[in-house]
Amino acid sequence: MSTRELPATDADAQRIGSAAHRIGSDAEALERVSAVREQIAAGAAERDRLRELPAAEIDLLSDVGLLAITVPREYAGADVSLETLARVVSAIASADPNVAQIPQSHFVYLELVRQLGTPAQRELIYGAVLAGQRLANAQSEAGSKTVADIHTRLRGSRREGYVLDGEKFYCTGSLLAHWLTVLAKDDDGRTQVAILPADTRGVTIVDDWAGMGQRTTASGTVKLEGVAVASGMVVPHHRMFERPQVYGARAQLIHTAIDVGIAQGALEDGCEFVRTASRPWFEAEVERAGDDPLLIQRVGELAIGVRAAQALLGEAARTIDAVEHDGVDEAGSARASIAVATAKAFADRVSVETASAIFELAGTRSAANRLNLHRHWRNARTHTLHDPVRWKLQHIGRYTLNGTLPPQHGQL
Repeated sequence: MSTRELPATDADAQRIGSAAHRIGSDAEALERVSAVREQIAAGAAERDRLRELPAAEIDLLSDVGLLAITVPREYAGADVSLETLARVVSAIASADPNVAQIPQSHFVYLELVRQLGTPAQRELIYGAVLAGQRLANAQSEAGSKTVADIHTRLRGSRREGYVLDGEKFYCTGSLLAHWLTVLAKDDDGRTQVAILPADTRGVTIVDDWAGMGQRTTASGTVKLEGVAVASGMVVPHHRMFERPQVYGARAQLIHTAIDVGIAQGALEDGCEFVRTASRPWFEAEVERAGDDPLLIQRVGELAIGVRAAQALLGEAARTIDAVEHDGVDEAGSARASIAVATAKAFADRVSVETASAIFELAGTRSAANRLNLHRHWRNARTHTLHDPVRWKLQHIGRYTLNGTLPPQHGQL
C-alpha cells in the first residue's frame, strides 16, 4: 500500500490545455477513438501484469478530446449522442477496459453538472474538461450496511462554506484526476456532491486497490479530513431522484459499454491466438487450428453473442436519447431504465462467457501466464460485479409481466 503524490493540478492544466483538441461532432469522436484504440491496446496486457496505471493512455484520451465529448454545445462541446458515447467507451474497453472504466464517473458527473449545476459551476467544470482535465468519483464506502448508506458528512452552509469529513473506497480514476466529486450527506441527511480539486488540503488518496481484475483503474481510497469546500461548489444530488430521471440509466449504459468492450476484446484476442499460435487437434485432420470446424462453430456462437450485446447496447442508448428528446416522464424513464437493464444483463453474461471461452478455442498453450489472456476473464468477472444483475432481472420481469415501473434510485 502506498500514498501517491497527487498531480500538480495547475501545471497539468497548462500542459494538457495547450494540447487538448476539441472534438466537434459525433463522427469525429468515432474517428478519434478508432485512431487511438490500437495505441491503448498495445500495452494493456503488460500494464495489467505489472499493475502499472495507464497515466499516458488517460492523458492521450484527454489530449485528443475524447473526455470532453459530452460537454454541451453552448459551452463549446460536441454534446454527442449517447449512442456515440457508448460506442466510444466500448471501443476503448475492447482495447483496455481499465482505461474505459476510469472516465465512467467523469461522464456521469458531467451530466450531474448539466442537470443540477449552476451556470458558474458549468462554466468552470466544462472549461476545465475542455482543457483536458478530469473528474473522478469519491462515492462508495466500505463497512456500511449497504451501498446506499453514506457516512461522509458535508457540514456548514452556503453562506459560511462547507467542510467534508469521511472516507471513500474504490474511487475509480482518483489517482489520475484533477477534480474529485464527493458524495456526502448534509446536516439534513440529504445527499450532496461536493466538487473540489484533487490536491485540496486534507485530501489523501491511497493507491490500495488490489482486485483480481480491473487492476489498473487508478481506484484509490480517498480520505477526507476537515476538507474545505467552496460554497459555490456543492450540487444538490438528492434532487435528481425527486422526479423521473434517466441519470441512472446513463451511468449504467457506460458500465454496459465496458462489458460489451471486454467481450469484443476477448474474442479478438482469442481468434488471433488461434490463427497464429494454436495447434490443430489431430482428429480434425486439418493443417491449421483455424480450419477446425468445431472451433469455427464455437467462434460463430461467441460472435453472435457479442454482436447481440452490441445491438442491445445501441438500442438502449437510442432509447435514452429518444426519451430525453421527448421530455423525461415516468413512462419514458421506465423505458430507458428497462432498456439499459436488459442490455446490461445480457452483456454481463456475454462478457464472462466469452472471456472464459477463448481458452476453449486456443487450447492449453493459451493458459500460459506470460500471455496474460486470463486478464479478460478477470476483468469481466470483476467489472460485472457492479450493480447485481439478479435485481435487474427482477425489475425487467415485473415491468414486462405486470407493468410495474422500476424504482428511481439511479442504480438501474
